[in-house]
Formats: sequence, C-alpha cells, structure tokens
Amino acid sequence: MSYGQQGGPQSQWDPWKPHSQQPWNDGADQTPDWAALAEASETRNKRRRLLFIGGGALATVAIGAAVAVAVVSANDGNSAANNPASSLPATADLPGESAAAPSFESTSAPPPLDPKDFISSKNKDTAPLGAQILFPGTQLTMGETVYKKGATDDTKNCSAVTKGGLPKILSTNDCTRFLRVSYIKDGIAVTVGVAVFDSEAQAAKVKGQVNTKKDIVRSLSGKGIKDFCSSSVCRSTSNSYGRYAYFTITGFTNGRDMTDKDTKAFQAGDDLAEFTFRQIRRRGEAQASAASE
Repeated sequence: MSYGQQGGPQSQWDPWKPHSQQPWNDGADQTPDWAALAEASETRNKRRRLLFIGGGALATVAIGAAVAVAVVSANDGNSAANNPASSLPATADLPGESAAAPSFESTSAPPPLDPKDFISSKNKDTAPLGAQILFPGTQLTMGETVYKKGATDDTKNCSAVTKGGLPKILSTNDCTRFLRVSYIKDGIAVTVGVAVFDSEAQAAKVKGQVNTKKDIVRSLSGKGIKDFCSSSVCRSTSNSYGRYAYFTITGFTNGRDMTDKDTKAFQAGDDLAEFTFRQIRRRGEAQASAASE
C-alpha cells in the first residue's frame, strides 16, 4: 500500500530501511502502513527460518564430517591392533634358519684321576698297607676254584725272606717292605711275596733284573700249610705294577718236584699272581675315587 503526499512526489515506505531513512512527509499523515509492516515482518521471518534450516543442515554435515574424520583418525591410530600382520617386520627382518645360533664356551668335565698314579709313588700311595689289608679274608675264589688262606708275614727286612740273587737286587733298589701270604688247594701251595719301593721306576728295575730260576721268594708255611719248596723243584714268577714288585713260588706240600705236566699247579700260581695284580690295582682305584670326591 502506498501513501500520497500533496504538493510533492510520492514516496514508498521501505520496510528494510532504518526508521530514520523512511520517507516521512512533513505535513502529511505519518501513520505507518501496518499491512506493509506485517508483510515485511512475515518475509523476514520466512528468511530467518530458511537460514536456520540451511544452517542446521550445514551444521549436521559439518558434524558428520567431523565424526567421519574422527573415526578415520581412530582407525589409523589402531591399525596395528585391527591388522596385527601390518605390525610385524618384513620377511627379511625375521630370523630364519640361517640365523647364527648363540655360541657358548665349550665346557668339559675334568679327566678322571688315573688310579695307577696313586700306587706309583709313596707320596700319593698313602692308604694303610699290610699283608692282611692287601690279602683279606680266609679264602680266595678265582673262577670256580677256592683257595684256602694260610699264614701272612710283613717285614722291613726284604733280604731275609728271599733267596738266590733276589736279596741283593732288593737291597740295591732300596726295598722298604716285604709282604707275604700263602694259599693252598689240593696239596698245591703258593706263596706270594710283594716288595714295596718308593717309586715305580725302582720296582720296574727289579723286575728287569730278576732271574726267576734262581732269584726267588722264600715259601711261607703255617696255618694248615706244611713246609714246601725247601728242597724240591718249584715254579717261580715275578712282575711289577706301580711301586710294587710281586713274586710267586708254587709247589707241592708232599715234597714232590713240579714238572711241566702239572697244569693245576701252574694254574694255581697264575691265579695268585693275577689276584695280587688286581689287589694292587684296586688299591689305586680306591685312592683315586676318594681323591675325586
């Protein structure tokens, strides 16, 4: 709606202009056009609603975009958890069969002690020694044969219990002790003599100097064994092990001479010589075992 003004140009009310800029006629009726104002207000309200709706849509889009960015960022941060394989090193970084195994210093147990060392020198051979210790018990079993034990003897006078050239050989090589024992089986008697020295070299030297046909140990009778090999032919042997030289003399208690056909008598002498060797070796083994504990 428009309002005329007498005597001047017609002006239109502009609802969008401030109040001070409206074309008011000085002498005309200054009553506002209420219908125009209402229409203008309605137009403004419609525009405002459109702006609110548009702004809300933009805000929704912005919020959605922000959430999407946040989700993507969260996925990027947890990619290792969602995809464990991506966190593993490349194949070239993984240790394979060709990788060098850890190395360790090789260790080995100390070598066992040699029993012979303990019976080769008086400094190591310190265990108690005696005829009853070296030849214990009352009998000896070798295989299926049982020998009854007779008398024993232990002396420091090596020459007194030997015959022929043996006393001189023992004295020259500094024999310190001489042990004797006798065994019997079916009228066959054997006396074993063991000479003790300070070193293995002395015992070995004696073994090399002895002539078993004339350098012999005196037979030992007693405790059920009659005198033997006093005047009859008997068999004699000698050997050494460690610091010990050992001898045997075998014969018949009835005084009969021994011949090459007396295989049982030979076997008896060999059995006692073997047993003596074993006893000396066991002595070394026992001392080596005690030293290793």
